[in-house]
Order: sequence, then structure tokens, then C-alpha cells
Amino acid sequence: MSQQQLDSVIGEIAAMLRGWGAETPLGDIRRDADRLFSARPSVGASAQPVRIGGIDAEWIAAPAARSDRAVLYLHGGGYSIGSIDSHRDLCERLSRAAKARVLALAYRLAPEHPFPAALDDALAAYRWLLGQGLAPTQLAIAGDSAGGGLSLATLVSLRREGIPLPACAALMSPWVDLECTGESMTSRAATDPLVSKAMTGGMAAAYLPSGDLRNPLASPLHAALDGLPPLLIHVGSRETLLDDSTRIAAKARAAGVDVRLKQWEGMIHVFQLFADRLDEGEASLGELGAFIDEHLG
Repeated sequence: MSQQQLDSVIGEIAAMLRGWGAETPLGDIRRDADRLFSARPSVGASAQPVRIGGIDAEWIAAPAARSDRAVLYLHGGGYSIGSIDSHRDLCERLSRAAKARVLALAYRLAPEHPFPAALDDALAAYRWLLGQGLAPTQLAIAGDSAGGGLSLATLVSLRREGIPLPACAALMSPWVDLECTGESMTSRAATDPLVSKAMTGGMAAAYLPSGDLRNPLASPLHAALDGLPPLLIHVGSRETLLDDSTRIAAKARAAGVDVRLKQWEGMIHVFQLFADRLDEGEASLGELGAFIDEHLG
């Protein structure tokens, strides 16, 4: 990484955030976020829209992707923003590294559709993949930020329902504590250019208006994690959500889960979204994809 690369990315984020105020419509915020993260060159992947129970999704397949394996991808954005468009480049690169098709899901967003809408959609998508003839051993789940937390919540829900779990899960900076109690929420506040406690607090309230922020299917930090498949977690060292990754990894390990945690020095929240111009982002997606490739066999 050159410092110039990282400074350029941070500058783009700062410019976007300066345009947002208390009165900025949510629709404008969603549009701006999609614009920041979606202007990416293609890596040659194909895209095929599909509908799953009324929810939009998209099959994303790099040229080397095998048709007999798939990754269910759940995007980040605090359950309030984000889309297939904002994460298409990330999914393309993950497909290339994992040698698997990626099913990117446009799950319903808060506040229009609060908890458990996103979880219901993720579960429906996983069941749909099983209905397409794919075995659990041919499936993985992946997600970033809120999508990383949603991935874990999906695994916990599948286990509770007795549905066979996927082969593995790859998580990027997962948000697993909607109370935002991690020490890094304050200790990294000056170094994280994107995520603040005020921001996550507002998004948590929109997603879970009941106020039950310790619900284990919304905050998987409070869930029983025994029986989950192998996990790989990547997180940046300067993130306010750093402690979400370290705490969930420690809890999963204590429950007997095969979990690997990698902390990327100097990196920001979901730096993989900038893989086209941030060397660490491309390297991280390569490692996450290789992990999936290894477990799908």
C-alpha cells in the first residue's frame, strides 16, 4: 500500500460525508453511497438478475467461477443503505478468488423494513439456493459490516431450525453488537473516517425500533455460536468496529468454532470496497476467496 492510495480513499469518503446533514433525505444518502462504491471497472464477471420471493438478487460470476458452488453475499450499510450496485465490484472480485458464483441479495432495508425483514430475506435466499440443487457443502455465506452480522445471524437461525449449514463463512468487519459497547468505538473514533458511534446508534435504532439491542439474531455477539462452520474474519486496525471482530472471534473460538481472525494494519472499515485502487483490499479479497475455495473443496 502507498499512503497516497489510502489518503485518496479517505478523501473520497470525507467528501461524501460532508454532503450529509441531519436533514439529508435517506434516499439521497443511499444514492450517494451507491455512487461512491459502485464506480468500479469490471473484472469480466457476468451478472444475471433473479427474484427470490419478491426480493431482488443477482448472480455474479467471474470467468473462472464454477456453477456447482455458490456464495450468498449480504452487503453492509447499517441495514439502512447499500445495494447490489454498491457491492458489485467486491462480489466480482470475491467470485474470481473463490472460483464460485456469488448470489448478491438486495434484502429489505430499514427503517421501511425493520428487523427481522433482512434476516427473513437472507434465510429465504439460503433455502432458495438449496432448492436449486446445491448441497450445503457447496455453499458459503459472506458479508461485510451489517452484512457480516447478518451472515452470523443467518447461521444461528439456520442452526436453530435444523437446516444444514453452509461449508464456511467469510466476514469483513462484521457489526455484531448493536449496542456499540466495544472499547474501540471510542479509542478508534479519531482514526475511523467512516463509522462513528452516533451513526451506528441511529442505524441500530432504525433496524431494531423495539430497542432490544441484545437480541441475538440482531446482535450475534449475544448468540450461542457452538456448531457454526469455519469462519474467516478480516478487519482493519483503525476501525471503531474493531472490537466487534475481536470479541466475536474470541467467543466463537471458546465455543469450539474453527475461526481465523486477521487484523489489517492501518486499514479502514470494509477497505475491500476499494479493492480497485487499494492494494490491501484486493489482497484481502484474494485471501477470503481462497478460504472459501478451500472449504468448498
